[in-house]
Amino acid sequence: MPDKSVLLINPNRIKPPVAPVALDYLASALHSGGFRAELLDLCFSRDVEEDIAHALGGNEYLLIGITFRNTDDVYYVSRDFMVPRLKEVVDAVRRHSDAPIVLGGTGYSIFPERIAGYCGVPFGIWGDGEVPILELAERLARGEDVRGVPGLIYREGDGYRKNPACFPDFSSMPPLGRDWVDNRRYHDEGGMGSFEAGRGCDSGCVFCPEPVIKGRRYRLKPPSDVAGEIESLLSRGVNHFHTCDSEFNLPYDHAREVCRELARRKLGDRIRWYTYLSPLPFDAELARLMVEAGCAGINFGVDSGCDEILEGLGRDFKREDLIRTASICRETGIPFMFDLLIGGPGETEDTLARTIGLMKELSPVRVGINAGVRLYPGLEMADIVINEESVEGRPDIYGAHPGEEDFFHPTFYVSPTLGEGMMDVVERLVGGDRRFFFARQEEVDDNFNYNDNSLLLKAIKEEGYRGAFWDILRKLAGD
Repeated sequence: MPDKSVLLINPNRIKPPVAPVALDYLASALHSGGFRAELLDLCFSRDVEEDIAHALGGNEYLLIGITFRNTDDVYYVSRDFMVPRLKEVVDAVRRHSDAPIVLGGTGYSIFPERIAGYCGVPFGIWGDGEVPILELAERLARGEDVRGVPGLIYREGDGYRKNPACFPDFSSMPPLGRDWVDNRRYHDEGGMGSFEAGRGCDSGCVFCPEPVIKGRRYRLKPPSDVAGEIESLLSRGVNHFHTCDSEFNLPYDHAREVCRELARRKLGDRIRWYTYLSPLPFDAELARLMVEAGCAGINFGVDSGCDEILEGLGRDFKREDLIRTASICRETGIPFMFDLLIGGPGETEDTLARTIGLMKELSPVRVGINAGVRLYPGLEMADIVINEESVEGRPDIYGAHPGEEDFFHPTFYVSPTLGEGMMDVVERLVGGDRRFFFARQEEVDDNFNYNDNSLLLKAIKEEGYRGAFWDILRKLAGD
């Protein structure tokens, strides 16, 4: 019988590197249950096959877990599909071990049965993984039936069965430490570490899979636990962070209390952190508390500057809220970025002109332009644009594979009034304003997605820049 060892693998090799926080938490959960957790981080690997062979050679594992962060780069211009790279890692693991493989992670949770079948693995876990992976390991160790494990995807006949996901409160979860991943190396080569204040999202955005991945109910960490996690990383030399939360200010009261706890421990003088926020709820009090707690920059997901487009995307704020939000940030002195999502239902050259005009007027330090809306099965956006019709031959849908109706490969909706000329319109409206991040097809290697951006990599690793990627690029530009 295999001993109680579980190997956890990070296959994500995107650069600049992003620390696999999930593996820290999963390893902590397994350790709390009496299992020996080992970590194989392929992010910095020079030879993946060789490193997998070395890790598995002579070792017998009860279970091998592989986390999968992104199915693709969610980028209309490049449509970089990453699932085949995951399968390459799975196949390499199989060549060196007979241990059962379980997949998990945010990317995996969007297409759990599909990815499990594509990779040919016996198990997957969608949703939170800490409780399910511990229960799966315990049942395997005892030789018991695993089919009742929450969130488990498992083979049955010619297909897979899917158990309801596990979204527990933090009070009912095993201890979650940050002792397993080389967080200092990620900080030094990726420019920042990360922390989590809570999970879940109850927003009504029609295009976003976050509620599927993390649940529709907010599950909040006690502010003292958030501060303790940061202090633990700070003791290892990690002093720049980005939050893992969908939007840190949802819910508002919890964001305030986290900031107060960080300030109470005087962490605001020792750390710098960045975060995603919704324009609502946001006020001068929260902005002030965030600055006192060490916040160095905010990325607001605003999507559009036109009320009719915002309503169609399921957003609960309006143009006037963006104006107020920008004013608060300027008064507080906190750098802020606005992220746009263009090309959705109802988008026209006129709505684009009004949105980009508003961005220039409000003058955030940077504006990100995400073109095209990534389609996912089961979300309202898919229902809006498909209406039971086949995707084949649709001029407003890009990247769909023949016969594929679940948008497994990167598939994007673009308003037919814009179509393939959308980026020409964007370029003309932006007019060379360097505050705007966007890319055309011929410039895909220098894109807003940051992936393998040589300028960023050099600035972080060789020149010592730290912080959110957008803020590093801003500083490199001399702004």
